[in-house]
Amino acid sequence: MVIREKKKLTPHGIILIVISVLFVLLMLVFPLVSVITNSLKKGFDFYIKSLSTEYVLSALRVTIIATVIAVVVNTFFGLMAGWLITKFNFKGKQILATLIDIPFSVSPVIAGLAYIMMFGRLGWASPIIDSINEMFGTDIQIVFAIPGVVLATIFVTFPFISREIIPVLNTQGKDEEEAAALMGAKGFTIFRRVTFPHIKWATIYGVILCTARALGEFGAVNALSKTRGETFTLPLEIDALYLAGSADSITAAFSVSSILVIIAVIVLILRNRFEHRELKQKEQV
Repeated sequence: MVIREKKKLTPHGIILIVISVLFVLLMLVFPLVSVITNSLKKGFDFYIKSLSTEYVLSALRVTIIATVIAVVVNTFFGLMAGWLITKFNFKGKQILATLIDIPFSVSPVIAGLAYIMMFGRLGWASPIIDSINEMFGTDIQIVFAIPGVVLATIFVTFPFISREIIPVLNTQGKDEEEAAALMGAKGFTIFRRVTFPHIKWATIYGVILCTARALGEFGAVNALSKTRGETFTLPLEIDALYLAGSADSITAAFSVSSILVIIAVIVLILRNRFEHRELKQKEQV
């Protein structure tokens, strides 16, 4: 049994700790606390009233719809893309891996404008949508409608799950899958019984990050959302309330912001919980 001696903190270490704590408090904790305190500035009754308006409830509904769809789509894609990139060799593998990271390097506003140029009245996909509407008597609309908000949310959250899974799969290697294949197991069975247990916690962690990012997206959604009370998400509704300029609307903006703050705290707790479970599971192996 190896006994590790505890290293004493040096003056440099203490200074770095103090700087880190002060930075976190000033840049993260105090601003979030100020959101909560300002949201309750006019009392709890006003707080509840601010959260139960028609506009806020509509924004919450649109946010939940966009987030759920984005998480489901990106979870499916993330699992398939991660499995494909790490377990198979094919031409264009590195190109695919690079394309997955595009949302990290492209501004969300540009992504929104790209969808407008694609599905808007002047976009190349507009005649196709018009033809479908005429053929089936539907009224499908992408831009300035909920489908556009969903597409924007999917775009900005695209890489989160796959980028959590790929490093784990690379570390795992291919030996277990190849052994299962030699024993006669089929593709999906191998994935379900051999591959997925190794990436379970990474997938859950990716889903949490994807959810948090989807809930807070503003830029891309702002470009594709038009009508308050119909296609606005919570971040857009907060912006509209704050820009209204009155004392009540500004306090209401903080009240709605508190929802996202509370969700962020819950996400942080869940993330730490799953990280702790993953580390505990690795120690037991």
